[in-house]
Amino acid sequence: MSPSDTPRVLQLCHGYDGPFLDCARQYAVLFAGTPYRVTTVFLTGVPDERVAAACASDEVLFLGYSSKEVGGLKLGAMRRLREIIRGRDFRLCIAHRFKPTYIACLATRLPVIGISHAFGVYQRFSRRVLAHLFSKRLLLLGVSNAVRDDIRACLPGWPAERIETLYNRIDIEAVQAEQLPREEARIALGLSLDAWVVGNVGRLHPDKDQATLIRAFAQALPQLPKGSLLVIMGAGRLEATLKSLAASLDIAGHVLFLGQVANGRRYFKAFDVFALTSDHEPFGMVLLEAMAAGVPVISSDCGGAPEVVGACGMLFTLGDDGQLAGCLQQMAGLAGDELEAQRLKVQSRLVQMFSDAVVRDQFWDRQWLANRVKP
Repeated sequence: MSPSDTPRVLQLCHGYDGPFLDCARQYAVLFAGTPYRVTTVFLTGVPDERVAAACASDEVLFLGYSSKEVGGLKLGAMRRLREIIRGRDFRLCIAHRFKPTYIACLATRLPVIGISHAFGVYQRFSRRVLAHLFSKRLLLLGVSNAVRDDIRACLPGWPAERIETLYNRIDIEAVQAEQLPREEARIALGLSLDAWVVGNVGRLHPDKDQATLIRAFAQALPQLPKGSLLVIMGAGRLEATLKSLAASLDIAGHVLFLGQVANGRRYFKAFDVFALTSDHEPFGMVLLEAMAAGVPVISSDCGGAPEVVGACGMLFTLGDDGQLAGCLQQMAGLAGDELEAQRLKVQSRLVQMFSDAVVRDQFWDRQWLANRVKP
Protein backbone atom coordinates (compact mmCIF):
# COMPACT_ATOMS: atom_id res chain seq x y z
CA MET A 1 0.00 0.00 0.00
CA SER A 2 1.47 3.38 -1.02
CA PRO A 3 1.45 6.34 1.39
CA SER A 4 -1.34 7.96 -0.62
CA ASP A 5 -3.49 4.83 -0.25
CA THR A 6 -3.01 4.52 3.52
CA PRO A 7 -6.28 5.33 5.33
CA ARG A 8 -5.79 8.36 7.52
CA VAL A 9 -7.45 10.30 10.30
CA LEU A 10 -7.05 14.06 10.48
CA GLN A 11 -6.86 15.56 13.97
CA LEU A 12 -7.27 19.33 13.99
CA CYS A 13 -6.32 21.26 17.13
CA HIS A 14 -6.42 24.97 17.89
CA GLY A 15 -3.11 24.78 19.78
CA TYR A 16 -1.02 22.74 22.18
CA ASP A 17 -1.13 24.98 25.24
CA GLY A 18 -2.25 23.69 28.65
CA PRO A 19 -4.09 20.37 28.55
CA PHE A 20 -4.66 20.37 24.79
CA LEU A 21 -1.39 18.66 23.93
CA ASP A 22 -2.44 15.62 25.93
CA CYS A 23 -5.92 15.84 24.39
CA ALA A 24 -4.23 15.34 21.01
CA ARG A 25 -2.40 12.30 22.40
CA GLN A 26 -5.60 10.90 23.88
CA TYR A 27 -7.35 10.81 20.52
CA ALA A 28 -4.35 9.70 18.48
CA VAL A 29 -3.88 6.58 20.60
CA LEU A 30 -7.47 5.54 19.89
CA PHE A 31 -6.21 4.44 16.47
CA ALA A 32 -3.21 2.44 17.68
CA GLY A 33 -3.35 -1.09 16.26
CA THR A 34 -5.76 -0.09 13.48
CA PRO A 35 -4.99 0.42 9.76
CA TYR A 36 -5.34 4.19 10.21
CA ARG A 37 -2.49 6.68 10.41
CA VAL A 38 -3.10 9.88 12.35
CA THR A 39 -2.10 13.31 11.07
CA THR A 40 -2.34 15.95 13.80
CA VAL A 41 -2.47 19.58 12.71
CA PHE A 42 -2.03 22.51 15.12
CA LEU A 43 -3.48 25.78 13.86
CA THR A 44 -1.47 27.91 16.31
CA GLY A 45 1.93 27.52 17.91
CA VAL A 46 5.46 27.33 16.53
CA PRO A 47 6.94 23.96 15.47
CA ASP A 48 8.25 22.07 18.48
CA GLU A 49 9.88 18.63 18.38
CA ARG A 50 8.82 17.87 21.94
CA VAL A 51 5.21 18.63 21.11
CA ALA A 52 5.39 16.43 18.01
CA ALA A 53 6.83 13.55 20.05
CA ALA A 54 4.13 13.87 22.73
CA CYS A 55 1.24 13.66 20.24
CA ALA A 56 1.50 9.89 19.60
CA SER A 57 0.69 10.71 15.97
CA ASP A 58 2.19 9.43 12.73
CA GLU A 59 2.52 12.95 11.36
CA VAL A 60 2.41 16.34 13.12
CA LEU A 61 2.05 19.63 11.23
CA PHE A 62 2.25 23.17 12.63
CA LEU A 63 0.46 25.85 10.63
CA GLY A 64 1.91 28.58 12.84
CA TYR A 65 -1.03 30.98 12.92
CA SER A 66 -1.64 33.37 15.80
CA SER A 67 -5.02 33.20 17.53
CA LYS A 68 -5.92 36.48 15.82
CA GLU A 69 -5.10 35.05 12.40
CA VAL A 70 -7.60 32.20 12.84
CA GLY A 71 -10.36 34.62 13.70
CA GLY A 72 -13.05 35.69 11.26
CA LEU A 73 -13.66 33.47 8.25
CA LYS A 74 -10.35 31.58 8.61
CA LEU A 75 -10.03 31.25 4.82
CA GLY A 76 -6.25 30.84 4.91
CA ALA A 77 -6.48 27.96 7.35
CA MET A 78 -9.15 26.31 5.23
CA ARG A 79 -7.03 26.60 2.10
CA ARG A 80 -4.01 25.06 3.81
CA LEU A 81 -6.11 22.26 5.25
CA ARG A 82 -7.38 21.38 1.77
CA GLU A 83 -3.77 21.23 0.59
CA ILE A 84 -2.91 18.81 3.40
CA ILE A 85 -5.69 16.36 2.61
CA ARG A 86 -5.41 16.58 -1.19
CA GLY A 87 -4.26 13.30 -2.73
CA ARG A 88 -4.38 11.33 0.52
CA ASP A 89 -7.01 8.96 1.82
CA PHE A 90 -8.43 10.77 4.84
CA ARG A 91 -11.55 9.09 6.22
CA LEU A 92 -12.38 11.09 9.36
CA CYS A 93 -11.59 14.37 11.11
CA ILE A 94 -11.42 14.88 14.87
CA ALA A 95 -11.60 18.57 15.76
CA HIS A 96 -10.92 19.95 19.24
CA ARG A 97 -12.89 23.08 20.21
CA PHE A 98 -15.19 25.08 17.99
CA LYS A 99 -12.84 26.90 15.59
CA PRO A 100 -11.24 23.67 14.35
CA THR A 101 -14.71 22.09 14.07
CA TYR A 102 -15.88 25.07 11.99
CA ILE A 103 -12.81 24.88 9.74
CA ALA A 104 -13.08 21.10 9.30
CA CYS A 105 -16.74 21.28 8.32
CA LEU A 106 -16.24 24.04 5.76
CA ALA A 107 -12.88 22.95 4.34
CA THR A 108 -13.49 19.21 3.98
CA ARG A 109 -16.17 16.71 3.12
CA LEU A 110 -15.06 14.35 5.87
CA PRO A 111 -17.18 13.07 8.72
CA VAL A 112 -16.24 15.31 11.65
CA ILE A 113 -16.16 14.58 15.37
CA GLY A 114 -16.27 17.90 17.22
CA ILE A 115 -14.92 17.71 20.76
CA SER A 116 -16.27 20.26 23.25
CA HIS A 117 -13.96 20.94 26.19
CA ALA A 118 -16.03 23.73 27.75
CA PHE A 119 -19.54 24.82 28.60
CA GLY A 120 -21.51 27.18 26.40
CA VAL A 121 -19.85 26.27 23.10
CA TYR A 122 -23.15 26.11 21.17
CA GLN A 123 -25.01 28.88 22.95
CA ARG A 124 -24.24 31.33 20.12
CA PHE A 125 -26.84 31.37 17.36
CA SER A 126 -24.21 31.28 14.57
CA ARG A 127 -22.66 28.13 16.02
CA ARG A 128 -26.01 26.41 16.26
CA VAL A 129 -26.64 27.28 12.61
CA LEU A 130 -23.33 25.73 11.57
CA ALA A 131 -24.05 22.58 13.57
CA HIS A 132 -27.42 22.19 11.86
CA LEU A 133 -25.94 22.81 8.40
CA PHE A 134 -23.45 19.97 8.82
CA SER A 135 -25.49 17.71 11.11
CA LYS A 136 -25.44 14.76 8.70
CA ARG A 137 -21.68 14.35 9.00
CA LEU A 138 -21.09 15.81 12.46
CA LEU A 139 -20.88 13.96 15.77
CA LEU A 140 -20.46 16.08 18.90
CA LEU A 141 -18.67 14.76 21.98
CA GLY A 142 -18.52 16.42 25.37
CA VAL A 143 -15.70 15.67 27.79
CA SER A 144 -18.26 14.99 30.53
CA ASN A 145 -21.97 14.32 30.82
CA ALA A 146 -22.34 17.86 32.14
CA VAL A 147 -20.83 19.28 28.94
CA ARG A 148 -22.83 16.83 26.81
CA ASP A 149 -26.08 17.93 28.47
CA ASP A 150 -25.16 21.57 27.91
CA ILE A 151 -24.75 20.87 24.16
CA ARG A 152 -28.01 18.93 24.03
CA ALA A 153 -29.84 21.85 25.65
CA CYS A 154 -28.45 24.16 22.95
CA LEU A 155 -29.36 21.73 20.11
CA PRO A 156 -32.70 20.27 21.23
CA GLY A 157 -33.59 18.94 17.78
CA TRP A 158 -30.58 16.65 17.56
CA PRO A 159 -30.93 12.94 18.30
CA ALA A 160 -29.28 12.10 21.62
CA GLU A 161 -26.92 9.57 20.04
CA ARG A 162 -25.31 12.36 17.97
CA ILE A 163 -24.31 14.30 21.10
CA GLU A 164 -22.48 11.98 23.48
CA THR A 165 -19.79 11.84 26.13
CA LEU A 166 -16.24 10.63 25.82
CA TYR A 167 -14.32 11.24 28.99
CA ASN A 168 -10.86 12.68 29.11
CA ARG A 169 -8.23 10.19 30.28
CA ILE A 170 -4.56 9.85 31.02
CA ASP A 171 -1.78 7.43 30.23
CA ILE A 172 -1.81 6.10 33.78
CA GLU A 173 1.51 4.26 33.67
CA ALA A 174 3.31 7.23 32.09
CA VAL A 175 1.90 9.70 34.63
CA GLN A 176 2.72 7.46 37.57
CA ALA A 177 6.24 6.86 36.25
CA GLU A 178 7.04 10.58 36.41
CA GLN A 179 5.47 11.21 39.83
CA LEU A 180 8.09 11.54 42.55
CA PRO A 181 7.85 9.52 45.77
CA ARG A 182 6.28 11.39 48.68
CA GLU A 183 9.51 12.32 50.45
CA GLU A 184 11.29 13.46 47.27
CA ALA A 185 8.26 15.49 46.21
CA ARG A 186 8.11 17.26 49.57
CA ILE A 187 11.80 18.04 49.55
CA ALA A 188 11.50 19.44 46.01
CA LEU A 189 8.61 21.69 47.06
CA GLY A 190 10.23 22.69 50.35
CA LEU A 191 7.53 21.10 52.50
CA SER A 192 7.86 19.54 55.93
CA LEU A 193 8.07 15.75 55.78
CA ASP A 194 5.72 15.46 58.76
CA ALA A 195 2.98 17.97 57.91
CA TRP A 196 -0.52 16.97 56.86
CA VAL A 197 -0.87 18.70 53.47
CA VAL A 198 -3.94 19.80 51.50
CA GLY A 199 -3.06 20.38 47.83
CA ASN A 200 -4.73 22.56 45.20
CA VAL A 201 -3.56 23.25 41.65
CA GLY A 202 -5.01 25.87 39.33
CA ARG A 203 -4.96 29.46 38.15
CA LEU A 204 -5.55 32.03 40.89
CA HIS A 205 -8.81 33.08 39.30
CA PRO A 206 -12.41 33.47 40.54
CA ASP A 207 -13.45 30.37 38.55
CA LYS A 208 -11.12 28.23 40.68
CA ASP A 209 -12.53 29.67 43.97
CA GLN A 210 -9.45 29.18 46.13
CA ALA A 211 -11.01 31.74 48.49
CA THR A 212 -13.55 29.16 49.66
CA LEU A 213 -10.72 26.66 50.17
CA ILE A 214 -8.74 29.12 52.31
CA ARG A 215 -11.79 29.93 54.44
CA ALA A 216 -12.59 26.22 54.84
CA PHE A 217 -9.01 25.40 55.79
CA ALA A 218 -9.08 28.15 58.42
CA GLN A 219 -12.26 26.70 59.93
CA ALA A 220 -10.94 23.15 59.90
CA LEU A 221 -7.39 23.92 61.09
CA PRO A 222 -8.04 23.62 64.86
CA GLN A 223 -9.21 20.02 64.27
CA LEU A 224 -6.48 19.12 61.75
CA PRO A 225 -3.13 17.57 62.70
CA LYS A 226 -0.67 20.03 64.23
CA GLY A 227 1.33 21.90 61.60
CA SER A 228 -1.10 21.18 58.74
CA LEU A 229 -0.51 23.08 55.50
CA LEU A 230 -2.56 24.26 52.55
CA VAL A 231 -0.37 24.26 49.43
CA ILE A 232 -1.59 26.07 46.32
CA MET A 233 0.22 25.69 42.97
CA GLY A 234 -0.64 28.25 40.36
CA ALA A 235 -0.35 31.90 39.40
CA GLY A 236 -2.91 34.55 38.56
CA ARG A 237 -4.41 37.95 39.24
CA LEU A 238 -5.88 36.96 42.62
CA GLU A 239 -2.57 36.14 44.28
CA ALA A 240 -2.41 39.29 46.42
CA THR A 241 -6.10 39.03 47.32
CA LEU A 242 -5.81 35.41 48.40
CA LYS A 243 -2.68 36.07 50.43
CA SER A 244 -4.48 38.93 52.17
CA LEU A 245 -7.41 36.63 52.92
CA ALA A 246 -5.10 34.06 54.52
CA ALA A 247 -3.46 36.80 56.60
CA SER A 248 -6.84 38.19 57.71
CA LEU A 249 -7.82 34.71 58.92
CA ASP A 250 -4.53 34.45 60.81
CA ILE A 251 -3.40 31.34 58.86
CA ALA A 252 -0.78 32.90 56.57
CA GLY A 253 1.89 30.66 58.10
CA HIS A 254 -0.14 27.59 57.14
CA VAL A 255 -0.89 28.55 53.51
CA LEU A 256 1.89 28.27 50.93
CA PHE A 257 1.57 29.83 47.47
CA LEU A 258 4.10 28.06 45.27
CA GLY A 259 3.34 29.95 42.07
CA GLN A 260 3.46 28.24 38.68
CA VAL A 261 5.24 24.90 39.12
CA ALA A 262 6.48 23.29 35.90
CA ASN A 263 4.97 19.83 35.39
CA GLY A 264 3.25 20.12 38.75
CA ARG A 265 1.73 16.65 38.63
CA ARG A 266 5.17 15.20 39.34
CA TYR A 267 4.77 16.38 42.94
CA PHE A 268 1.22 15.24 43.74
CA LYS A 269 2.37 12.51 46.11
CA ALA A 270 3.46 15.32 48.42
CA PHE A 271 -0.24 15.86 49.22
CA ASP A 272 -2.33 14.00 51.79
CA VAL A 273 -5.55 15.14 50.12
CA PHE A 274 -6.32 17.06 46.95
CA ALA A 275 -9.12 19.65 46.90
CA LEU A 276 -10.71 21.08 43.74
CA THR A 277 -13.02 24.02 44.47
CA SER A 278 -13.73 25.15 40.90
CA ASP A 279 -16.95 26.70 39.65
CA HIS A 280 -18.35 24.39 36.93
CA GLU A 281 -15.14 22.70 35.83
CA PRO A 282 -15.99 21.00 32.49
CA PHE A 283 -14.08 17.87 33.51
CA GLY A 284 -11.17 18.19 35.93
CA MET A 285 -8.04 16.59 34.47
CA VAL A 286 -6.10 17.57 37.58
CA LEU A 287 -8.28 15.15 39.55
CA LEU A 288 -7.07 12.26 37.38
CA GLU A 289 -3.47 13.21 38.06
CA ALA A 290 -4.13 13.31 41.80
CA MET A 291 -5.88 9.96 41.62
CA ALA A 292 -2.91 8.50 39.73
CA ALA A 293 -0.78 9.52 42.73
CA GLY A 294 -3.14 7.67 45.05
CA VAL A 295 -4.23 10.90 46.74
CA PRO A 296 -7.77 11.09 48.20
CA VAL A 297 -9.83 13.79 46.48
CA ILE A 298 -12.44 16.38 47.44
CA SER A 299 -14.37 18.37 44.84
CA SER A 300 -17.14 20.92 44.49
CA ASP A 301 -20.40 19.35 43.37
CA CYS A 302 -20.87 21.08 40.00
CA GLY A 303 -19.65 20.76 36.44
CA GLY A 304 -17.98 17.55 35.32
CA ALA A 305 -15.80 17.04 38.40
CA PRO A 306 -18.38 14.99 40.35
CA GLU A 307 -18.38 12.49 37.47
CA VAL A 308 -14.65 12.06 37.94
CA VAL A 309 -14.81 11.70 41.71
CA GLY A 310 -17.88 9.44 41.77
CA ALA A 311 -18.13 7.52 45.04
CA CYS A 312 -14.37 7.39 45.57
CA GLY A 313 -14.02 10.86 47.11
CA MET A 314 -16.00 13.60 48.83
CA LEU A 315 -18.17 16.35 47.35
CA PHE A 316 -19.24 19.66 48.86
CA THR A 317 -21.68 22.31 47.71
CA LEU A 318 -19.93 24.92 45.58
CA GLY A 319 -18.87 27.88 47.72
CA ASP A 320 -19.87 26.25 51.03
CA ASP A 321 -16.75 26.62 53.16
CA GLY A 322 -18.44 24.96 56.14
CA GLN A 323 -19.11 21.75 54.20
CA LEU A 324 -15.61 21.78 52.78
CA ALA A 325 -14.14 22.23 56.26
CA GLY A 326 -16.06 19.14 57.35
CA CYS A 327 -14.66 17.17 54.39
CA LEU A 328 -11.12 18.21 55.31
CA GLN A 329 -11.63 17.09 58.88
CA GLN A 330 -12.98 13.72 57.75
CA MET A 331 -10.06 13.20 55.39
CA ALA A 332 -7.61 14.09 58.15
CA GLY A 333 -9.18 11.36 60.28
CA LEU A 334 -8.31 8.62 57.80
CA ALA A 335 -5.38 6.45 58.87
CA GLY A 336 -3.96 2.95 58.52
CA ASP A 337 -6.10 0.45 56.63
CA GLU A 338 -8.88 3.00 56.11
CA LEU A 339 -6.50 5.43 54.41
CA GLU A 340 -5.00 2.70 52.25
CA ALA A 341 -8.49 1.60 51.21
CA GLN A 342 -9.26 5.17 50.15
CA ARG A 343 -6.08 5.32 48.08
CA LEU A 344 -6.90 2.03 46.35
CA LYS A 345 -10.44 3.25 45.72
CA VAL A 346 -9.35 6.32 43.76
CA GLN A 347 -6.82 4.36 41.73
CA SER A 348 -9.35 1.63 40.94
CA ARG A 349 -11.85 4.21 39.65
CA LEU A 350 -9.11 5.77 37.55
CA VAL A 351 -8.33 2.45 35.84
CA GLN A 352 -11.96 1.46 35.37
CA MET A 353 -13.22 4.80 34.04
CA PHE A 354 -10.43 7.00 32.73
CA SER A 355 -7.72 4.82 31.21
CA ASP A 356 -6.78 4.88 27.52
CA ALA A 357 -7.81 1.25 27.08
CA VAL A 358 -11.28 1.63 28.58
CA VAL A 359 -12.12 4.83 26.69
CA ARG A 360 -10.77 3.37 23.46
CA ASP A 361 -13.37 0.58 23.64
CA GLN A 362 -16.10 3.16 24.32
CA PHE A 363 -14.99 5.24 21.35
CA TRP A 364 -15.22 2.37 18.88
CA ASP A 365 -18.55 1.20 20.30
CA ARG A 366 -20.49 3.95 18.53
CA GLN A 367 -22.79 3.19 15.63
CA TRP A 368 -22.17 6.58 13.98
CA LEU A 369 -18.46 5.87 13.90
CA ALA A 370 -18.84 2.22 12.91
CA ASN A 371 -20.81 3.28 9.84
CA ARG A 372 -17.89 5.42 8.65
CA VAL A 373 -14.64 3.82 9.78
CA LYS A 374 -13.70 0.39 11.11
CA PRO A 375 -11.17 -0.29 13.90
